[in-house]
Amino acid sequence: MSKQEYDVVVIGSGPGGYVCAIRCAQLGLKTAIVEKYSTLGGTCLNVGCIPSKAWLDSSERYHETVHTHADHGIKVSKVELDFKKMRDRVKAVVNDNVGGVSFLMKKNKIDVHQGMGSFKSANEVLVKGDKGETVLAAKNIIIATGSKPSTLPGIEIDKKTVITSTEALFLDKQPKSLVVIGGGVIGCEMASVYARLGTKVTIVEYADSLIGTMDKDLSKVLTKVFKKDGIELLTGHAVSSAKGSKSKAVVVAKNLKKGEEITIEAEMCLVAVGRRPFVEGLNLEAAGVQLDERSRVKTDDHLRTNISNIYAIGDVVKGAMLAHKAEEEGVFVAELIAGQKPHINYNLIPGVVYTWPEVSAVGATEDELKKQGIAYKVGSFPYKASGRARASNESEGLIKVLADASTDEILGVHMVGARCADMIAEAVLAMEFRASAEDVARTCHAHPTYTETFKEACMAASENRAIHI
Repeated sequence: MSKQEYDVVVIGSGPGGYVCAIRCAQLGLKTAIVEKYSTLGGTCLNVGCIPSKAWLDSSERYHETVHTHADHGIKVSKVELDFKKMRDRVKAVVNDNVGGVSFLMKKNKIDVHQGMGSFKSANEVLVKGDKGETVLAAKNIIIATGSKPSTLPGIEIDKKTVITSTEALFLDKQPKSLVVIGGGVIGCEMASVYARLGTKVTIVEYADSLIGTMDKDLSKVLTKVFKKDGIELLTGHAVSSAKGSKSKAVVVAKNLKKGEEITIEAEMCLVAVGRRPFVEGLNLEAAGVQLDERSRVKTDDHLRTNISNIYAIGDVVKGAMLAHKAEEEGVFVAELIAGQKPHINYNLIPGVVYTWPEVSAVGATEDELKKQGIAYKVGSFPYKASGRARASNESEGLIKVLADASTDEILGVHMVGARCADMIAEAVLAMEFRASAEDVARTCHAHPTYTETFKEACMAASENRAIHI
């Protein structure tokens, strides 16, 4: 059994892990990364963010061709969907991205160890791969093992008829009907993909609205669009069972208000009820690393575990399960180990739902401000009043700005509409520098652009002086 020594060993090569490894290498630390799968990139690049966005883009192009090109004077006929070709394009996108991560490892002289990594001690990682076992001795170890799909009691996932998002991204054929259990980010995105392609989609959600953790006005707009797209929404329903056979999936759910039980049949059922930290097989006991009550790795404010030289980042620790949050934490830990003093403002990590229209948000919601007893004012501007949105036939949506009632500081921004996934960055930047609504309102925005909608919302929040409404 060979033994190699490093300044840093990162377990897991998802966005948090590989970004952390690169930053460590940039800072002059001898770095290794351990990945149990044959490709780098973790859930995000292989079976998460990247393939799902490729599907969302392809499905939207198909949907526009069939339903909206005529509005632009573009006549099309006999449009055909080649589902396998679309899936193969997604696979190609994934391969390009994971290949890019491998290139970055070589460029930054990071040693990649393929195999299952587990703790042998607080300073040693045992890697079991196809070529045998290797022990990596490290001054610092970073756990970045991510998460895996969650499930519920009574649901029997067979990965054929009752599936998770992992299987949904690479199906051999398009299902004619699909039940999606869960109306959160993943459920809404995958429902959007298949509904655009012509699948009959039904969403079953326990809460009384979609994307329940986000602003209620955003949910209202998304609900309206989904219904327009033919998606059946069963909110306020608790799923008691989901079982599959060779020909169909059967889901049983209960209406929480009426107490009535219903049965839904479809060709497939997608379980999208969230994700849970992946810590299996790490042998944390050998290092003495503790977990919290939700099986997450317990860390302090510096992402350090109870063992001083071991850190944890990304989905495996508390907080939102977002790739960009993991990346920020990866950079944070790398710089901390190198002796710098980095910071992360968790309040300013944006959340995005890549449906169409897109949904995004950063900062506090109205409900949160009310609970905290913070006096605030609201500025809202609809997409239908935007010249750019009307020119693009994208008038569904709005942007809402919440600002402190006395100081005018922006406390939260909530968007639903075209290009909101990109535009939220302007709000994050403004809030990072503690800008007021007036500051943004006084900043010149190019015309005509979607970003003017954010400016107008800030103008509405600042002395209620929006111009175009």
